[in-house]
Amino acid sequence: MNKALKIFLFGILAMSLFVVAACGGTNDAAEEPAEDAAEETEEQTGEETEEVVELDGQLVVYSARNENFVQPLLDKFSEETGIEVLALHGADPLQLQEEAGNVQADVFISNDLGALEFLNQQGLLQGFDPEGVESIDEQYRADDNAWIALSARARGFIYNKDMITEEEMPKSMEDLFDAKWADVENGYAITRGGNGGMIGNVSALRYEWGDEKTAEWIEAIKENAAGIFEGHGDIRRAVGAGEHAFGLVNNYYYHQQLEEPADNNVGFIYADQGEDQMGAIANAAGVGLVNGGPNEANAKAFIEWVLETENQLAFVGESLELPINPELDPPYEAAISFSELKIQDMPLKELGNYFEDTKALIEDSGLDLELK
Repeated sequence: MNKALKIFLFGILAMSLFVVAACGGTNDAAEEPAEDAAEETEEQTGEETEEVVELDGQLVVYSARNENFVQPLLDKFSEETGIEVLALHGADPLQLQEEAGNVQADVFISNDLGALEFLNQQGLLQGFDPEGVESIDEQYRADDNAWIALSARARGFIYNKDMITEEEMPKSMEDLFDAKWADVENGYAITRGGNGGMIGNVSALRYEWGDEKTAEWIEAIKENAAGIFEGHGDIRRAVGAGEHAFGLVNNYYYHQQLEEPADNNVGFIYADQGEDQMGAIANAAGVGLVNGGPNEANAKAFIEWVLETENQLAFVGESLELPINPELDPPYEAAISFSELKIQDMPLKELGNYFEDTKALIEDSGLDLELK
């Protein structure tokens, strides 16, 4: 998104928030008779009545996740609650840092827990105890529930079955050190260094291997890869079409390619599943409550709404990720559930400790953050 468009969107958001604030006094005055009636009922019955809070107004959502996955969820929330949702798609997590003195967003949606935990560590998110949070295991939410993960994914290799067999494929991240993969028919594909999935992948390797070995791995894949793409969707389509033999992606892109009407003769290798291997690198998408957002009540209502079973599945939606809630089956036919995988022994919260300087390591190792 170019700078001018961002400024225009921020102007719209700011104007909308001003209008809502200006109307606030009228709404408060209109609610007073209802409060008096509730007090009168308590006096007559001698029992306390639960206060019913009706929500209206707006919710400002910043999202770093694919718009196609997020907007249907926001539309559903708006239709069911009457709250107007203003969404800024393609938002960078660091925008919250830049706006710390003039908070615009209420909720941040991210496809990287590293970004959410980094924001939390900077004091840019705030915790609370939403109803339904117990359905998500503690390892997949912040200590104070300032962010909550809802859908998970694991790293691995999508491959074209017409070009390479399962037996011939790499089975681990460490296998990619070998220069022989450059000689595979049409080679293999990776994303640019600044892709969120690549950043999470490298952060996890830093945790596992340390920076020196991880830097050598980045240098190796940069040297040996036949194609470097903007995103994983580009890779899965290229592999399906036979432009490359295999590619490093998140598992749900394999599920997406299987649903294509053509170029769908693909397989998938979950990385590092062997007995002595580290387990697949995992990450997750989730929501964070922005500290000091202009519509805090609506933001909390949204998070509680998305924790409802139906809406946890809606959050997964068309992404074809896997629900983190172990009680929920994927809303599509999946070959394997998240709980069946051998996952790297790293608390996903640790990704936040690496988020800020992983980009620098990637770039210093020769893999450009953006396509040139």
